Amino acid sequence: MKRGKKTEDAAADEENDTGSASAKKTKKAKEPEAPILYEDPPDKMTCKDGREANMKITSWNVDGLRAWVKKNGLDWVREESPDVLCLQETKCAEKSLPAAITSMPEYPYKYWAASDEKEGYSGVAMLCKTEPIKVTYGIGKEEHDKEGRVITAEFPTFYLVTAYVPNSGRGLVRLDYRKTWDVDFRAYLSELDIQKPLVLCGDLNVAHQEIDLKNPKGNKKNAGFTPDERQGFTQLLESGFTDSFRELYPEQTNAYTFWTYMMNSRSKNVGWRLDYFVLSSSLLPGLCDCKIRNKALGSDHCPISLHIAV
Repeated sequence: MKRGKKTEDAAADEENDTGSASAKKTKKAKEPEAPILYEDPPDKMTCKDGREANMKITSWNVDGLRAWVKKNGLDWVREESPDVLCLQETKCAEKSLPAAITSMPEYPYKYWAASDEKEGYSGVAMLCKTEPIKVTYGIGKEEHDKEGRVITAEFPTFYLVTAYVPNSGRGLVRLDYRKTWDVDFRAYLSELDIQKPLVLCGDLNVAHQEIDLKNPKGNKKNAGFTPDERQGFTQLLESGFTDSFRELYPEQTNAYTFWTYMMNSRSKNVGWRLDYFVLSSSLLPGLCDCKIRNKALGSDHCPISLHIAV
């Protein structure tokens, strides 16, 4: 999600003690508060019903695939070694993909979706170690599918959907479109869920609750935290799906996946949790862990990983 516009996020963290000049002479300058960072705990590899995780999925909004590759993003991927790697905001037509990723032997099955009309806009990818039964692109509606936002892979026991949900934009210029997307995308997922349970991952461009961003009060009229967007996500969860991170860590604060590049927001942990693994409720017994890999650099988002028994 692009938030160069989000100076107010960080600005809310920049408040200084502005007492009178005489007070300043008698008081020590206020020390800046040390940032509260999220420490990703050790990975849990056993799920509620006692099974061991047998699949690892990683999702990362890379904010431009070519730049991310140059920043050594693939080195981190090789170390993390997920069974499936899902990428969002690739901003790259298939003809322009870097050889470093198209030739990766670790992932022989690679799938790409890009915007039909705008070069360097949107785009998602899915790289798999084992071949899916079937792969489809989009959600069956041209107004959405032309932007290259969704790839769905069918595996033996579940569907995996990766998505880059539309940003409502500066000044909420695309909020009406986003509301239409939310309705259509929820219908698409619910239809899939009738056939097989699913895992949805990606940049869903919403911080669902106040706990999911640093400065909720200042962002209620900004893209990603409007009542409409938050309600859209609530309605998705009410349709039989679960936010896996909040299922495991319901009270965890300061756990974010996006930080604007401006005003040192990442070092201050002035962030938003915009990236999710959302599961069909029937997959919850196999949920082992949902990780926020916030030390991985190379984008304004960090990667997230899911351990699951399927």
